[in-house]
Amino acid sequence: MINIKKFVKNAIIEDNGRGDLFFDVAPKGRFTAKVISKDDGILAGEIYAKALSKTEKFDCKFLKHDGEQIKKGDIIAKLDGKAAVLLSSERTFLNMLQHASGIATMANSYASLIKDLDVVLLDTRKTRPQLRDFEKYASRVGGAINHRLGLDDCLMLKDTHLRTIINLKEFIQRARKRISWVTKIEIECETLDQVKDAMEAGGDIIMCDNMTPDQIREVVKFRNENYPHIVLEASGNINLKTVREYALSGVDALSSGSIIHQATWLDFSMKFD
Repeated sequence: MINIKKFVKNAIIEDNGRGDLFFDVAPKGRFTAKVISKDDGILAGEIYAKALSKTEKFDCKFLKHDGEQIKKGDIIAKLDGKAAVLLSSERTFLNMLQHASGIATMANSYASLIKDLDVVLLDTRKTRPQLRDFEKYASRVGGAINHRLGLDDCLMLKDTHLRTIINLKEFIQRARKRISWVTKIEIECETLDQVKDAMEAGGDIIMCDNMTPDQIREVVKFRNENYPHIVLEASGNINLKTVREYALSGVDALSSGSIIHQATWLDFSMKFD
């Protein structure tokens, strides 16, 4: 919760600047308000909104919860507090819920299309700067699984990395002596020949990048016959129209940046009683 508290505090400071000009002239007493959904989707952002309410000292009761389906007109939460506090928190409170719910809704759209298949849906590092924890949290709420949170939890060798490496097998042997024993090495490949080289070199995970489903099926067949312990991930050109076809190719995981960067905010509003 430490990072969440810091996040919401910084968000309030960003919006309030040197201080909300309404604060000193606001009516006294306590007021109640409702947060109402103007869209259908999946709710996310509850834990951030609750942290905000605790930080700013107003009461907040959620009637809908993270991961639940919401419909247009649903009352998501009820608020109670001083007018100045509720109003100075309004935009930040709504922004967090709208942003997170948009991502959760997009992730859920992907997950629903492949829920009957034995394949993992992954997000990517294509997140807005300073918002990675927040956006990947929303992705999880919607049904995706986080891929990498950063460069420190998996050694991934993408095409740009590979251009700097002369001998891949020797590089991986050297890397094994430097990185944690439990850390995986993932190698990006665009052709079956590259896959064969990467598997022979000792990769743990092979990313089939920008391959067609037919090309991936060839990779799956080769993997199953020669290196059954290696995990296969498909990435590139995976969207809501193609995700099921790629899932049926036999890979273990699918990753798509559009889960986050193509998500559209849901529309919520706060209304005072």
